[in-house]
Amino acid sequence: MSEQNKPFVVTDRRKFSLDGTPRPDADREPEQEQEERTESAPAAESSAAKPPIEFPASSAPEPEAPTASIDESAPADLPPMPTAAEMDQVNAAYQATSDRLETAVRATNPGMDRPPAMDFQQIVQSVYMTTILQLGGGTEPGQQPKVDLMGARQSIDMLAVLAEKTKGNLSAEEQRLLDSALFEVRMAFLEVTQALARSAAAQQPGGPGAPGAPGRPSIVR
Repeated sequence: MSEQNKPFVVTDRRKFSLDGTPRPDADREPEQEQEERTESAPAAESSAAKPPIEFPASSAPEPEAPTASIDESAPADLPPMPTAAEMDQVNAAYQATSDRLETAVRATNPGMDRPPAMDFQQIVQSVYMTTILQLGGGTEPGQQPKVDLMGARQSIDMLAVLAEKTKGNLSAEEQRLLDSALFEVRMAFLEVTQALARSAAAQQPGGPGAPGAPGRPSIVR
């Protein structure tokens, strides 16, 4: 169709009707559309560039992982302490093995007396006798006694440890036994060391006595 034959179209660009209300089919002005596009563009860019806000699932702090309690005062080379169950198991096995051993020994020695049960008095008497032997006690007449001064001192100190650790927990009889044992072994230790000192002085040039004479104690170590 040629330009001359096209129909003439009239566009109503009025924004309001005759009664003053806005027309719904009125064309929007180009300036207004440009302003709206300009205002919406920065808002869109801002929302696109800003990262989304993450809200925590709970504001309560997370519980810390439990840590093992370390006793700093304990030496590092000590083995770990056994549990109560392990102690009971080992004790039961020890008692059963001890009973089987005693039964086997008594079967081969029918007339053997049953050994007394170990108690505090047995411990004190055992350490006491060991100390006396270390100080030369029980030597046959005519033989030279052999003295282990360092071993005797350790045995005496062992009795002293027992006295310290059991203070206030012993009966009157047990306390009297321990005090008497400590007194006697300490006196014996002093007598032996003084005898050795006199023997060493006698062996000095010009002193009486000969080294290694019978009846004179000799030091083991």
